[in-house]
Amino acid sequence: MTGIVEILRQTADLGGPVVVLLLVISVITLAAVLYKIWQFSTAGVGRHRALKESVAAWDRGDRSAALSALKHSTSYLAPVIEMGFAAGPEDAKRLEAEAEVRFARLESGFRLLDSVAQIAPLLGLFGTVLGMIKAFQSLQDAGAQVDPSLLAGGIWVALLTTAVGLAVAMPTAMVLSWFEGRMDAERVTAGRAIATVLHPQGRRDPAAQTAPEPSHA
Repeated sequence: MTGIVEILRQTADLGGPVVVLLLVISVITLAAVLYKIWQFSTAGVGRHRALKESVAAWDRGDRSAALSALKHSTSYLAPVIEMGFAAGPEDAKRLEAEAEVRFARLESGFRLLDSVAQIAPLLGLFGTVLGMIKAFQSLQDAGAQVDPSLLAGGIWVALLTTAVGLAVAMPTAMVLSWFEGRMDAERVTAGRAIATVLHPQGRRDPAAQTAPEPSHA
């Protein structure tokens, strides 16, 4: 614990409080990302094999196989599909709402990651501006005895905050994009499964699909 405090103190002395704030934000962001990965894993995001087999069996009209396959599914969408087995086409909106509730749980925390991706570079730029102001103040205080190394040292320390801000923002943006891509795929899977369950081919009346023969006078 003492070592961590010493590192933070040295970082604050070098890059200022903005760098310390960015490091704290990075720790919070890392914790949020790890939590989302755990949440996705426990919810079975992307693992819908048994669910798809159940929906396919229902589409063929094999209800017993559909129910049996659904029991082996670990997908968080399984309760929605189970509701769909007992629902009719008029319940489509309700099933979609049930799926959206589950999507909302998985998407919790996305706004935090998005905020970090947008604010971290601005914080880094803010720290750079403060550092540049301090560097030029030191240059002014030096008066006629101007030392170029004094200005150069102040500038690179000031630019350090921008580098840290970008280092926090870029991975966060990439991880958030990956999470959002996974959720887009989940919505497609859920929409297709709900539509198939509510309008299975196995329930279609073959006689209704056969056009009546025209009557001859």
